[in-house]
Amino acid sequence: GRYAEAEPLYLQALDIWQHQLGNDHPDVATSLDNLALLYRSQGRYAEAEPLLLQALDILQRQLGDDHPNVATSLSNLAGLYELQGRYAEAEPLFLQALDIWQRQLGDDHPNVATSLNNLAGLYQSQGRYAEAEPLLLRSLEIKQKTLPQNHPSIQHCWNIFCYSMQKTVEAGKTNQLSDHPITQMILQHIKSDE
Repeated sequence: GRYAEAEPLYLQALDIWQHQLGNDHPDVATSLDNLALLYRSQGRYAEAEPLLLQALDILQRQLGDDHPNVATSLSNLAGLYELQGRYAEAEPLFLQALDIWQRQLGDDHPNVATSLNNLAGLYQSQGRYAEAEPLLLRSLEIKQKTLPQNHPSIQHCWNIFCYSMQKTVEAGKTNQLSDHPITQMILQHIKSDE
């Protein structure tokens, strides 16, 4: 939350990278992404978007369209669009990032799980509960399979899933959900707390 202190440091880092490596280096793109994420977290969306677009352009030109860093950059831009309610622009970017992660790292990589969570969050924001649920279940499955049992990322995944189920209950849309045992267990727990 110390944004006023962070911004000049991000700007200084960007300046150093640009002077040392030139404007088209992948490290410059990472620095642009970092500054944009700071702006995004402050709600300074109009300032964040051109930085994210510039970073994505650099990464695509320097590393190719299928590089994992491009997937990260696509996700960052999609996240900005989601926050702005620009869902139609966010979805193809999230899907493209997911595709890159799957092709480059395999279907069971934790980054794929994170990407599935991002896409599910977008669907949840639009009331597309039936589409979000299988993505969340798959994400949880990947994290449980690939990470140690007590890894914080697994707990985070559970939290996201439970939050999603709570929102589905609040929207009165549980009829859109599957009869998957995990889904039904969480719904049962939510209903017993009411």
